[in-house]
Amino acid sequence: MVLAQGARLVRLPPPVAAFYVRAALVAWRTGDRVSPAIAARPIELLPILRASAGARQVVEIGTGTAWTAIALTLARRERRVLSLDLEERPERERYLRLMPASARGRLELALRDGEQGPRDERELDFVFIDSSHRLEETKRTFLLWSERLRPGGVVAFHDWGNPDYPEVTEAIEQLGLAGERSHLLFIWRKPG
Repeated sequence: MVLAQGARLVRLPPPVAAFYVRAALVAWRTGDRVSPAIAARPIELLPILRASAGARQVVEIGTGTAWTAIALTLARRERRVLSLDLEERPERERYLRLMPASARGRLELALRDGEQGPRDERELDFVFIDSSHRLEETKRTFLLWSERLRPGGVVAFHDWGNPDYPEVTEAIEQLGLAGERSHLLFIWRKPG
């Protein structure tokens, strides 16, 4: 398992791979078992970064300890990322300190519910939904945020097909979405 993840790290953009190595070392040194367990692993991160390849305006719903938000920010120099969560995990700050100052200014963290929807009129390129994993919340979150998505923009759902979170798959099916499946991700592109 460790070797397989290491092999995938080398396929990530260099700043993202470097962050993941440093974050894993910090987690190990500090005894943080939560962050590596809840963050998108490299096998999941690769398709997330591919799906968001051209995205400049990104929203992540479900910050956790911010590993994925940081990776999304580091993947493109001109990218701005807004990451929302209802709680601020105590481990998060130690990983934010691993970001270069120039990148830190492009990541906005907000304590609020993704179900509240966008607060401004900006058009989005990519939305990553990794929040409660409950059926109705997943559907509402998708409907609210996909309205702000530009034509050709992408919504990626985490934990599609995961037996621990069957409501994510059920939400996608009830919404009638057609898209790509990659590991535990479902990727939908807005027509246009």
